[in-house]
Amino acid sequence: MGDGAARTPWGELVTRKVADGRTGGAYSLFEVEVDPKGGQPLHVQHREDECHYVLKGRFEVLIEGEKMEGGPGSMVYVPKGALHAFENTGDTVGRLLLIQTPGGIYEDLLREAGKLSAKGIPYATRFVGIAAGYGMEVVPLGA
Repeated sequence: MGDGAARTPWGELVTRKVADGRTGGAYSLFEVEVDPKGGQPLHVQHREDECHYVLKGRFEVLIEGEKMEGGPGSMVYVPKGALHAFENTGDTVGRLLLIQTPGGIYEDLLREAGKLSAKGIPYATRFVGIAAGYGMEVVPLGA
C-alpha cells in the first residue's frame, strides 16, 4: 500500500494503522473513510473475522440479511463466512476502524490490485478477480 493508504473500487479510503506483520499475523487494523451513501457491496470473507467500530458518522451494516444501524461508539462483529455489507447512511464523511483477524487481506489485496496495469479492465473488475484469490467473494450488483 506504499504510504499505508489506498482506495477501494467503491471509493473508501483505507489507511493501515497496524500491519499484520507487527502482530505476527494475528490481526490488522485499518481506518476507513466512507463518503456519504458510500460503502461496500455484499461480500464474504472466508478466512477473516471482522469488527467494524464507528468513529464518526452513521452506518448501516447488513449481516446475513439482518440490518443494524449505529453511530459513534457502535461496534459490529462479522464472523468469517457471513455475507455482509455496510453503508454510510449519513450526510457527511464517516469513519470506521476495521479490525481483521487473522490479518493481511486488505494489505495484500489492495497492494496487488493497485499494482496491476491491466489496460482496459476497470479497477473494480480487477479487484473482484484478485479478491477471490484471497478468499473474498464480492456479490455482483443486482444479484
